[in-house]
Amino acid sequence: MQPGLLGKLFGSRQWSGACTVVLDADATIQTSGTDAIINAGMKVFAPRLISGRVAADAVCYLPDVEALVMVQHLRIRQAGNEDQIQQTVYVASDHHVTAIEFPDGKPLSTLGLPDPPPYIVGAGKSRG
Repeated sequence: MQPGLLGKLFGSRQWSGACTVVLDADATIQTSGTDAIINAGMKVFAPRLISGRVAADAVCYLPDVEALVMVQHLRIRQAGNEDQIQQTVYVASDHHVTAIEFPDGKPLSTLGLPDPPPYIVGAGKSRG
């Protein structure tokens, strides 16, 4: 991704909110279920999905070193009332960023774009 575009989206050396960063690398492993131990102690592993999608809770762009720093928080439930928070920090070259997904339309204004038209139920063509 172009450094100028990343600079517009994230600024320089300041933390931005949650987004999904898509890298051109196998960066994360996600499970689609839970692992289990069944009869006679046999282990059954949930399927693993390896992708370049990093669901980041915070992102900071460092243009001078051409890097994007992503922080991800994972809450791990404990047996008691306290949860353990695991923080994972990813540092990726801006040359390996292929896309950014935002959960809202906030970045549109930083790019100088107006809000998109609202979705109206039943107004579009059917896809089939």
